[in-house]
Amino acid sequence: MLETERLVLDDLEVGELAVEFDPQQPEDLLEWAFNRFGEERFALVSSFQAEASVLIDMAYHINPKVRVVTVDTGRMPQEQYDVIDAVRKRYGIQVEVLFPEASAVEAMTRKHGVNLFYESVKNRLLCCQVRKVLPLNRALKGLDCWGTGLRRDQWATRANLKKIELDHDHGGIVKLIPLADWTNDDVWDYIREYDLPVHPLYAKGYTSISCASCTRPVPEGEDPRSGRWWWETNAPKECGMHCSIETGGFEHEIDAILGKEGHQESNLVTIGGGH
Repeated sequence: MLETERLVLDDLEVGELAVEFDPQQPEDLLEWAFNRFGEERFALVSSFQAEASVLIDMAYHINPKVRVVTVDTGRMPQEQYDVIDAVRKRYGIQVEVLFPEASAVEAMTRKHGVNLFYESVKNRLLCCQVRKVLPLNRALKGLDCWGTGLRRDQWATRANLKKIELDHDHGGIVKLIPLADWTNDDVWDYIREYDLPVHPLYAKGYTSISCASCTRPVPEGEDPRSGRWWWETNAPKECGMHCSIETGGFEHEIDAILGKEGHQESNLVTIGGGH
């Protein structure tokens, strides 16, 4: 499909769809997305956590040609690659693995060091931007709709998620959140019922998984996302892939690393001050 043929919905239609689909099952939303956008313009963006396993299984049984996209930040644990291979073998699908631009990573680490994320929240958000958000932006430019495994009960910033939203940070494409109203128990009940591939780090006490350097096991009873960037206080437990993260000085850093043209292409929204 050519860029000029993109299927773009408006806020009114998406708002009506969100109301219509809110009580419906995840499979209903996935089937709608395949029918509305086609298998080339709709993809699941997967972190290969538990929710992603559920969505991949559901989508595969609706359309075996489902596209699955993931971002390899360059600092993922070995277990991440193990579960990717397990999914590929189970379903016989390709997994589209995206990487950050080497030149951007080199410039960032040359200026701030390889472990810059431990030094400040601003540096951590910069690292997430270069390693996660910008590769995601590249992938979404070729889509009209993307699906994700977010849930409302995961974190305060996700409490008001709708099952269908317009993603204005990525050109107004549709963002599908089929598991928005599921609980953690719902996810694991489905995984056990269908014996799905599971990220090996769950067995080691991890409850939210990303880069090896920024994720650790969570003691029982603590918030599931407390294992992410645990050294930070009063900072958002988000990387910017699912919500705009704005910090003072951020625009200057991105300009310095990518140049003005690269910054404009990244579609960043920057406001002086904290998120």
